[in-house]
Amino acid sequence: MAISAGVFIGVAALLCLIAILAILGITHVYLLGSDPIERDGLRRGTQAPSWSLLDSFGNLHHSPPRSPLQLIIFGDHSIKSFPSVVEGLQKLSKLAPDLDMVFLVRKANNRTGPMLEILGLAGLPISIGSDKLYGRYNVRVMPFVMFIDSAGLVRGSGLINYAWQLETLYRLAQIPVTPIKSHLKLHRTRPLADESAV
Repeated sequence: MAISAGVFIGVAALLCLIAILAILGITHVYLLGSDPIERDGLRRGTQAPSWSLLDSFGNLHHSPPRSPLQLIIFGDHSIKSFPSVVEGLQKLSKLAPDLDMVFLVRKANNRTGPMLEILGLAGLPISIGSDKLYGRYNVRVMPFVMFIDSAGLVRGSGLINYAWQLETLYRLAQIPVTPIKSHLKLHRTRPLADESAV
């Protein structure tokens, strides 16, 4: 008995739909708890990615910063949905005027700048990152912030929804950090000559 092409295509489409729903279901279950979000970002004391990007004012913005401390805000125009975070950023910019703050967006868009202006954050430089750069910071959800020192070490990072969370991370960033050493050990294949003379 021959199966018609229409039935075959229908069954194939149904199997594809079931596979897609299964993947989405697994992702949904994975993101349900707070545990996965707690693993986002970089641990305190780890080396942050280095980059140089033009900002919205035409200046070259660097990370690690040339100043003692930098605040990277990972976000976009959806920051408007977090009024307490906006209030915290305004307060922090007045409290720490020397803090190097940069708003790092994942992709170029024409909405973030006007939205920051409406929210009273017009002086905040915006740099355009990429999915790859966000991935190097291990950031998936927003708004997310990270404090980086001039040595390129993470002083604090986290998902923020309220001003008090930003203030807490800023206070934590004031505490010096010890670099986290890599767990990888280098193995020598043979001893170096005159090693004892060094």
